[in-house]
Amino acid sequence: MKLLVKAPAKINLSLDVLYKRLDGFHEVEMIMTTIDLADRVELTLLEEDKIRIVSHNRYVPDDQRNLAYQAAQLLKDRYQVKKGVQILIEKTIPVAAGLAGGSSDAAATLRGLNKLWDLGLTLDELAILGSEIGSDVSFCVYGGTALARGRGEMITDLPAPPTCWVILAKPFIGVSTAEVYRRLDLNGMKHPKINEMVNAIHNNDYQSVCENVGNVLEEVTLKLHPEVAQIKDQMKKFGADAVLMSGSGPTVFGIVQHDSRMHRIYNGLRGFCDQVFAVRMLGERHTLD
Repeated sequence: MKLLVKAPAKINLSLDVLYKRLDGFHEVEMIMTTIDLADRVELTLLEEDKIRIVSHNRYVPDDQRNLAYQAAQLLKDRYQVKKGVQILIEKTIPVAAGLAGGSSDAAATLRGLNKLWDLGLTLDELAILGSEIGSDVSFCVYGGTALARGRGEMITDLPAPPTCWVILAKPFIGVSTAEVYRRLDLNGMKHPKINEMVNAIHNNDYQSVCENVGNVLEEVTLKLHPEVAQIKDQMKKFGADAVLMSGSGPTVFGIVQHDSRMHRIYNGLRGFCDQVFAVRMLGERHTLD
């Protein structure tokens, strides 16, 4: 028996860090939305009691380091599952890009194995399990658009953002999220207006969404990697209505409403950036069907 699950990427429309917690994690407030750029996760039921990861991308680990592997192992341990699974991950989302590709693969694995292994768990239960794997996994279990608090595991559902194009550009570098957080100056930062972004989304106000994008991690990553700042400048020059780095980077996204401007930005960026995508925001939450 086989099951195919879509694992969409996410972008952060807003990302704020409030303080460092006693457990070593940072308290965050983030507004995230899924976009129509997705990995494909194919789950094949195995009668033998083992987890096998298959991927043709050399940057994807095929052992316990892989978050999809961890998701399967967590379900096996928690619910005494004696069957196995082969997890084939077809990557479209760039690796180490600030787009939650690994977290989304793990979330897709949780949703898919819930069905394949007939566990009967709810999305809420899967999201709680996801929080044990990684900070973005809970959001990726739900998908759609949400305000995330805590480590990222406390999720408040939001409506879909205004309809627009998202142009993504990732330079040929990886960014260490741990390193970015380590260098973050919690005292000197300018905090994004999270509540204004929530209101803009509720009011379906495209202009206000553009005015209120913000990411406190940008300053750190831009200092470490000047090429990220160059991409931001180019996107603005080509006419994006708003430009922001997603997560800890290095991917930068710009949003526009008009097809003609989307094509101009997309074609302009392809001249000096190796991975460029033009996609829509999805806005819809996942279901268990």
